[in-house]
Amino acid sequence: MANTKSALKRIRIIKKRTLRNKMIRSSVKTMIKKFEKALEAGDIEGAKALFPQVVKKIDMAVSKGVIHRNTGNRKKSRLAIRLNRALAQQQVAQ
Repeated sequence: MANTKSALKRIRIIKKRTLRNKMIRSSVKTMIKKFEKALEAGDIEGAKALFPQVVKKIDMAVSKGVIHRNTGNRKKSRLAIRLNRALAQQQVAQ
C-alpha cells in the first residue's frame, strides 16, 4: 500500500483513468462487432452505414490515448478491406 499522499492520489487517478479506458475500449469493440455482424448477415447497406461510425469511435479512442495510433489505423484498414470485399462479392453476384 502507498505511504505518501501523492502516491494515494496517483492510485485514485489511475482507477478513474482505467475505468474510462475500459469504457472507451468496450464501446469500440461493440461497434466493431455490430459492423461485423452486419457483414456476416449479408446486410451490406447496414455495414456501409455503420463503417463511418466505427471509424469515428476508433479515432476517438486514438485521440484519447486509449489505443495506439498504428493500432487504430490497422483496425480501420482491416474493416475497410472486409467491407470492400463484401461489396465486390455483391457486384459479382449481380
